[in-house]
Amino acid sequence: MAEIYIIENVEALWPKLNQTYAFDKKANKHMPCGPRDTNAAFSVDFRADSGTAKALFAQMSGAYNANREKSWPEKLTMEASPLVKDDDGTFKGTSNIKGAYSGRITDKPVELDSQGNSLPDDFELTTGSTINIAVTFVPYHMSKDNWGVSLRLQAVQVIKYVTRPVRNPFGNVAGGYVVEVNEAEETAKKAFQSNNVLEETDVDDMFEDEPVKKTAKKAETASSEEKLDLTNIVEGWDD
Repeated sequence: MAEIYIIENVEALWPKLNQTYAFDKKANKHMPCGPRDTNAAFSVDFRADSGTAKALFAQMSGAYNANREKSWPEKLTMEASPLVKDDDGTFKGTSNIKGAYSGRITDKPVELDSQGNSLPDDFELTTGSTINIAVTFVPYHMSKDNWGVSLRLQAVQVIKYVTRPVRNPFGNVAGGYVVEVNEAEETAKKAFQSNNVLEETDVDDMFEDEPVKKTAKKAETASSEEKLDLTNIVEGWDD
C-alpha cells in the first residue's frame, strides 16, 4: 500500500464526504450520485499557507520523480499539480477518491475528531473548518496535456469544526418572541466547538494503523542528483 502523507492544519473547502457526488452540467453544480456513476467521487478541497503548500509540492515532486517513465515530462510543474496559488499568497488544493475503481465500490473516507474518535456516519464537514487530510500520491500520465500527481483522499481529521450557519429569511422583530436556550445544551455545544471531542465511539484510527511518513516511499531511494534537482524545484517557490 502506498505511504500516507498528512496535510496539516488546512481550511476545508466545499467538502463532499457524506456520499459520492458528480458534477451535473445542467444544474451547474455537484450533485449526489451513486458510487458507480460517471465521475462519482468523495472529495474535499482545501486552502493552505505557502509553507504547507511548498512542503506538499516537494513531496509530490519526489513521488513523481520516483515513478516517472521515460515518455513522461522531465519534472512536475505547478500547472500539473492540484495546487493553485491565490492572489493573497495562499494555495488551494484538491483531494478526492473515486466512488469505484474497476467496478469495485470504494470505502467512504475515514472521518475522525481531534482525539482520533470516529465521527458519526451522518456527520457533515463544513467549509471553514480546520482539518488534517491523509492522502496518497498518484503520479499519472494520460497524454501530453493530462499528467501530474493527484492527491487520493484517505481520511480527514477535524481539528476545529465551524458550525453550519442557520439561514434566516426574516428580519429581527423588536419586542417579539425569543426562544429560551437551555443552559446545559448551550454549555455542551460550546464545549464541543472548543474541544472538538465527541463521546467515545468505536475507533477506526487510520493515523495509527498506517505508517505516517511525510516522504514518498519510492522517493527515499532517490539519488543525490535527484535530490539536488528537487531542491532546485522549490528554491524559487515564492518568486
